[in-house]
Amino acid sequence: MLKSNKVLKMPDGFLWGTATAAHQVEGNNINSDWWQWEQKNVGKILDVKEKKFRNKKFEPSGLACDHYSRFEEDFKLIEELGNNAHRLSIEWARIEAEEGKLNLAELEHYRQVLESLKNKKIKVMLTLNHFTLPSWLADKGGWTNFKSPFYFNRYATFVAKNLGHLVDFWITINEPEIYMDMSYMSGFWPPQKKDIKLAGWVYFNMARAHKKVYKNIHKILDKKGHKTQVGFSMNVMSFASYRKHNFWELFFVHAADRIVNHSFYDLTKKSHDFLGVNYYFRVRLKKNEGSLIPAVDEVHEDESELSDMGWVVYSHGIFDVLMDFKDFNLPIYITENGIATEDEDQRAKFISNHLAEIHHAIQAGVDVRGYFYWSLLDNFEWDKSFGPKFGLVAVDRKKKTRKPKESFYAYQKICQTNTVRPVA
Repeated sequence: MLKSNKVLKMPDGFLWGTATAAHQVEGNNINSDWWQWEQKNVGKILDVKEKKFRNKKFEPSGLACDHYSRFEEDFKLIEELGNNAHRLSIEWARIEAEEGKLNLAELEHYRQVLESLKNKKIKVMLTLNHFTLPSWLADKGGWTNFKSPFYFNRYATFVAKNLGHLVDFWITINEPEIYMDMSYMSGFWPPQKKDIKLAGWVYFNMARAHKKVYKNIHKILDKKGHKTQVGFSMNVMSFASYRKHNFWELFFVHAADRIVNHSFYDLTKKSHDFLGVNYYFRVRLKKNEGSLIPAVDEVHEDESELSDMGWVVYSHGIFDVLMDFKDFNLPIYITENGIATEDEDQRAKFISNHLAEIHHAIQAGVDVRGYFYWSLLDNFEWDKSFGPKFGLVAVDRKKKTRKPKESFYAYQKICQTNTVRPVA
């Protein structure tokens, strides 16, 4: 891990941004599968992976951060940060609340949103699907439906034809492997299935959907002298063996890296113009006695620095991941990197040290072109409701007022100077 206090200059033209997801910040996404699931679980004690957020009553998203009506206020904060790019998502369940009926009023709303960013000279990275689905598609089986790529392409085509001139980068699908795991293997997210065959089918259909939309967006938007940029965001992990020279544990690490970090790329070859990398933590794997399935090493709080999610803070892991992806010979954007914490010193240190490792990777020849911190706002965090605090900006739960945190100003200095100083 880098220890130097030397000021590191990032490349000229580097993109500085934050990221949000529509359902988590907009509010009132009433025609989505997540909204329907939330209404069934109001006040319940949900089973969640993260220990700190267990045994707490679930609160639905409701108005969330009310970003839907306050986007101008939030974009002024982005300007104040010194950001030159922003990643956000568009909500399929708003654009196509009823099957086959594309909503022109909602299209106009998103046009105003994107125009606001463009008027501020902020580049737009637009995500088409960030976990949520229209209720009508969920009723048809969601991503298990063989026709789901067709439905997704119909929606994506409508968006590209009408809003394509306002978008600089397209993310087709966010974290397909996380969605597959949480919804169809672990069963924490709707539709709360635990079926490995269905999980594989979901993953396959999402890959089909990405390839179809990738080709169609290019067909619609590519012009002479201009090729649009299309990719997806993958949650990647830094894997390590519990024991350095144990054969089985080293094998587990290699297998986990291929399955978790590379499998979706393998399924979608020649269908990405850049790599969207979401990085949060490292995982240590060890041999599980009496089983061929590896165990994840449980880290105790007194042994490692953890986020409020219980994730190990390991900034050098992002360097490892980037060096691994160097072989793709494609531009890379860090489309998400953030920490759930209420300790502002920890958040500022997290950002600085991860960026120092990104700088190290760039110096080693990796073509990293931008960084999007997750997230701009403290928002609705899926099955953990409003518990985890990832934001640079606090949001009052009742009044919806915004208040920049100390880490907001630490990141502002980085963005405005295009430099970073690692923190020992």
